[in-house]
Amino acid sequence: VPRIYMNAYLATGEFKTGKFSWQKFSIEIAAENEAGVTEQIYSNLGSRHKLKRSQIKIAEVKPIKGDEIISHTVKYLSEGPQ
Repeated sequence: VPRIYMNAYLATGEFKTGKFSWQKFSIEIAAENEAGVTEQIYSNLGSRHKLKRSQIKIAEVKPIKGDEIISHTVKYLSEGPQ
């Protein structure tokens, strides 16, 4: 069975941490497309920090290449075993 590898993305933005404070984030994510990236961010940050989607602001989602990837998990999912 051929394995389908995903694309690697770097997403940046901020999420609400208090009444008037926001925390910046930068996350590497492996997904099929940018819509999958935003969905994963809302899902992961929402469940981890008990946030609603309106409390998460995604500023930028950009694709990254193999030598720019830091996360071992994202590298494996996007390129496969080395």
